[in-house]
Amino acid sequence: MSISHNPEKIADEDATLIHQIAQQDQISLSQLYDRYARVVNALAYRLLGSREEAEEVVLDVFSQVWRTAERYDADKGRVDTWLFMLTRSRALDRGRKRQRNARVVESATAAEKADCFSKGQSPEDVLMSSDRQQQNKAALDQIPPAQRPTRFEKAEIATIRGRFVKIVK
Repeated sequence: MSISHNPEKIADEDATLIHQIAQQDQISLSQLYDRYARVVNALAYRLLGSREEAEEVVLDVFSQVWRTAERYDADKGRVDTWLFMLTRSRALDRGRKRQRNARVVESATAAEKADCFSKGQSPEDVLMSSDRQQQNKAALDQIPPAQRPTRFEKAEIATIRGRFVKIVK
């Protein structure tokens, strides 16, 4: 299919490509991708400000086109308008997800800091403790499994030591 510069002819060609994509024609998807990937990427980048995120949006949009081409309705708008709407929607979804993830990380970091300080530990103490845990795990991994210490439940430890369960820590 040759590329036209007449807007009406382009709209007709795009609609034909979408119809062929709905029939699982990969070549048509490739042609539509070649025609619109750059502008979809530019729009996504403008909305997200991240090249990597924009590239992911481009992949999401054309994957969605592949899956949902049969639902495209030419009476509701041109193919390029549909692609831009999909791009905007996917970019906004990614932006919201990025904000949610940032809030979760921020919340977890704040909780971790509060937990450390409530225990009277400085950040250095926490790092040293983490390093010690890693060293202990590495040392235990070197012991043959049959010789490794086993974990007991509090009740078992209490029985072995002849103590009450509430006393065992």
